[in-house]
Amino acid sequence: MLLLIAQYLQQFHTGFSVFQYLTLRGILGVLTALGLALFLGPWMIRTLSFRQIGQSVRNDGPQSHLSKAGTPTMGGALILVAISIATLLWADLSNIYVWVVLGVTLSFGAIGWVDDYRKVVEKNSRGLPSRWKYFWQSVFGLTAAVILYLTASSPVETTLIVPFFKQIAFQLGLMYVVLTYFVIVGSSNAVNLTDGLDGLAIMPTVMVGGALGIFCYLSGNVRFAEYLLIPHVPGAGELIIFCGALVGAGLGFLWFNTYPAQVFMGDVGALALGAALGVIAVIVRQEIVLFIMGGIFVVETLSVIVQVASFKLTGRRVFRMAPIHHHFELKGWPEPRVIVRFWIITVILVLVGLSTLKLR
Repeated sequence: MLLLIAQYLQQFHTGFSVFQYLTLRGILGVLTALGLALFLGPWMIRTLSFRQIGQSVRNDGPQSHLSKAGTPTMGGALILVAISIATLLWADLSNIYVWVVLGVTLSFGAIGWVDDYRKVVEKNSRGLPSRWKYFWQSVFGLTAAVILYLTASSPVETTLIVPFFKQIAFQLGLMYVVLTYFVIVGSSNAVNLTDGLDGLAIMPTVMVGGALGIFCYLSGNVRFAEYLLIPHVPGAGELIIFCGALVGAGLGFLWFNTYPAQVFMGDVGALALGAALGVIAVIVRQEIVLFIMGGIFVVETLSVIVQVASFKLTGRRVFRMAPIHHHFELKGWPEPRVIVRFWIITVILVLVGLSTLKLR
């Protein structure tokens, strides 16, 4: 929106041409979303508290979590508002990728909102039944996959790139739709499973989102893409504004979500942010790199799968509790130690993911 205004004002003063630079608008996206989150955060927390929209806590979990009962939840709505406003203000709204990513983020956020609302407002412990949650995730995930497939302008946009290797790539054809679906839905649920401790999910999301922003900028620039031997995806660079907004909104939310949390993200935030990371990775053809950088999300998901499979097949549990962050808590690790160590691991994994830009 503001980009259009700047383009109009360029005819009166050339100084407004500075807003054409993606880097500047990316930084402005960070600052705008951060400012909105910090400004709206206290009001949202008061509103959630007044309406008694508080978190329920499992009795079979770590005893230290019992004190968290009643803490306002559904705070992920704050993140989505900040991201949406910042993106709409600074991004080129004629770019289809901007709308696809925003659409996926908000549609998955709506699924999470319904689930949270039923749990904390209607006091329905089941929330949105799993079959309906996965149904709507599938609908929105497949819709995005089909749109991206039909609008692909070159074969490279539907090719699976294997990091660390120059010549290994696979043309997917219609399998691109299937892969995109699984990446979006899988990453959405992975972030949701990770969101169990104060700040545990949001900081890795910020780090991975920021790294994906770098991939977006480089993939959207033909010279950088050719030099680094990564796919050139025209228009992908505009997603740096969304990624910047995600970073800013995430840091603003962390201000209130850091231990001990004043507000929780809830499914409305976790499902949306995970889906956003997935669809961005698909657009810039870095699905495997997302798997690497989001290793914490992957491990959290695998821990649940292994725990359920082991219990059903043998009647025994592999972990004291799943997802795995609860396992470490029950082993005696204080919550802040689990959180910070998972953050450190994510920093390392993000650096490994970024190293794929040159190590080929």
